[in-house]
Amino acid sequence: MLKFLLGAVAGYVLGARAGHERYEQLVNTCQRVADHPAVQGAAGIVRARIEETINGGKHTADGRTR
Repeated sequence: MLKFLLGAVAGYVLGARAGHERYEQLVNTCQRVADHPAVQGAAGIVRARIEETINGGKHTADGRTR
């Protein structure tokens, strides 16, 4: 338990030293990656597969999955 607490404190201190500027850099990088067309395409494929699995492959009259 003591090792865990020491690790948590060390992580907090190192994170606090990085500061708000580093946090903003990380947020901006994550946003750029999430907005990339390749990532969006992959997310669409995954979303369609999940919907297909959940709905058991059932389709509505207009061709969309339910």
